Amino acid sequence: MSRSDPDPLWELPRTAQAASRAKAGPGAKSRRSGKGKRQPAEVDPVARVLVDVPLAHLDRTFDYQVPREFADSAVPGCRVRVRFAGKLVDGYLLERASTTEYTRALAFLERVVSAEKVLPDALLRVCQAVARRYGGTLADVVRLAVPPRHAKAEAEPPREPASPPPRPDVDGWDRYVHGAAFVSAVRKGRQARAVWQALPGEDWPRRLAELATAVAATGRGAVLVVPDHRDVARLHAACADLAGDDAVVALSAGLGPAERYRRWLAVVRGAVRIVVGTRAAMFAPVADPGLYVVWDDGDDLHVDQHAPYPQVRDVLMLRAHTDAASVLVAGHARTAEAQLLVETGWAHAITPSRDELRARAPRVTPTGEDFDVARDEAARAARLPAVAFEAARGSLSAGAPVLVQVPRRGYVPGLACARCRTPARCRRCAGPLLLPGGGGAPRCRWCGVSDAAYRCPACASQRLRAVVVGALRTAEELGRAFPGVAVRTSGGGEVLAAVPARPALVVATPGAEPVAEGAYGAALLLDGWALLGRQDLRAAEETLRRWMAAATLVRPARDGGRVVVGAEAGIPVVQALVRWDPGWHAGLELAERAELGFPPQVRMASVEGTPDAVADLLDEIALPPSAEVLGPVPLGEIDEEGRAERERALLRVPREHGRALAEAVHAVRAVRDARKATEPVRIQLDPLALV
Repeated sequence: MSRSDPDPLWELPRTAQAASRAKAGPGAKSRRSGKGKRQPAEVDPVARVLVDVPLAHLDRTFDYQVPREFADSAVPGCRVRVRFAGKLVDGYLLERASTTEYTRALAFLERVVSAEKVLPDALLRVCQAVARRYGGTLADVVRLAVPPRHAKAEAEPPREPASPPPRPDVDGWDRYVHGAAFVSAVRKGRQARAVWQALPGEDWPRRLAELATAVAATGRGAVLVVPDHRDVARLHAACADLAGDDAVVALSAGLGPAERYRRWLAVVRGAVRIVVGTRAAMFAPVADPGLYVVWDDGDDLHVDQHAPYPQVRDVLMLRAHTDAASVLVAGHARTAEAQLLVETGWAHAITPSRDELRARAPRVTPTGEDFDVARDEAARAARLPAVAFEAARGSLSAGAPVLVQVPRRGYVPGLACARCRTPARCRRCAGPLLLPGGGGAPRCRWCGVSDAAYRCPACASQRLRAVVVGALRTAEELGRAFPGVAVRTSGGGEVLAAVPARPALVVATPGAEPVAEGAYGAALLLDGWALLGRQDLRAAEETLRRWMAAATLVRPARDGGRVVVGAEAGIPVVQALVRWDPGWHAGLELAERAELGFPPQVRMASVEGTPDAVADLLDEIALPPSAEVLGPVPLGEIDEEGRAERERALLRVPREHGRALAEAVHAVRAVRDARKATEPVRIQLDPLALV
């Protein structure tokens, strides 16, 4: 059988034929005796198999013998079944070889499930790189990369390869600084890396489709990943319009198992060159890839919720590096991670000129806080200031719909300065402060240290206030404020894709804003403090991203487009929206995070579990000398004895030591799995939420 001891004794390599004649161990159950004895293949009789088991200490390949009857079908990259620890399990054949270092008898492959090469070499290299970055196992990553097999879909005749499309017109990129240069590099097959800030009102699916079609016209492949199914539909339609229906497929987890596998096979077999989809498409194995694109990389939908929790942007960057392909990080706003790529010189910024911005951007007006609204006589009907009423009425009278963005309920209440609203942070580790449920002094969510003498670093005030998210303005209130006007809602279980070009009030939660025919006449961005006051590392960045996503759906100022935002004009986030300068705000965010020791300037690992399990892991893990342990702190409710059911600790290292942290995480997982630790611990590198 294959080796299963985590610390085997190595001897000199032996041929598989010699090993098969050696005395078999007790686990070699696949051998037959006498006349029906299985014989190994004559050429390369050893198979290196990745066994699909979730244990970190078994994160390696195991050697098996290839029976003579599977000599032709057992190809690298195919699915196999093997006997492992007395059970039949799935696996992937990664390599055929002539010798093995295992000194006992090798078990035979039980069967080849399919000769389809579902794990080609290029995809295997990417999976290995992702596993190393996130401290995960190769089997976990392959499980995300390769969809489950559907035998009926696999037995269907292969799809005919699509013909290369004609070269598209790419004049739309001329409006951007470095836009034409990026397109030229992509067309010529040179490796280019860029961060694109799209213009307000830009037909971004068309621009991305032009890039993908330009790549496909040269015979290379393109992978474009967007946050949700609405974006997939728009981008797929744009690509099909330029490259043809047979040249593009859409991949998402929402497809049925048969259709998803059918489309995925079309990609791995080289029948299509353009793949669009949600995060399920980030591992799409296009042939000869030339371009990888992620749209709106700050959206939390780009983070996979299965171990090792990879992020689409990072996966596509790894793929671009290993495949020598181009990569584009695109969106209306810019994340701190994208800003780091620009500031380090890894990527170039593709930005519109100021003249183009002035011609395309709507007029943005800040309105101040709720207490300013309360003193406004015009705000009594729906708690809207006069300027918002004016903008809404102007849009409705012009026959255009009005977008009303309201934050979601359920954000975690946090603490901020009662005078200047600066978020309250710990003086020891810069983590967010909270008020314990039983009362008492504020304490840190990260390291658990109390701060009874807190003083605001911005204004020196000692008073704190809770950022409370209560009942938001409802569609009924707006209906009473604007009698006779249709009110439509988008969010939760019902998300609208588009609305017609007629007077209406469209109330949407962030991320659920439908596209309006001819654009909205106005957008009202309400309850700004409900977004800005969240105790979240990315609160300001996320707020600007949500605001810009809504504002870009509004007509330009020259056509009467108005955006009214419910927040103070002096806040950097509001200033970035007014000036339409997300790069400036991303630079501020990155500098502040560098000062406070926050990602992406550092790498962090989150460890969650029972108090005993977290304590045991912290005792066992071999962290690099530069590492800092924050916590552990309780998660959730605390019992009468002052203990919580779950705790969390954060491990922080400088960015240059991120690989060492990932290796330490993998090593401690292997130790725990080897000794069969009973209490599970959730370990995540670069977690999106740190509170």
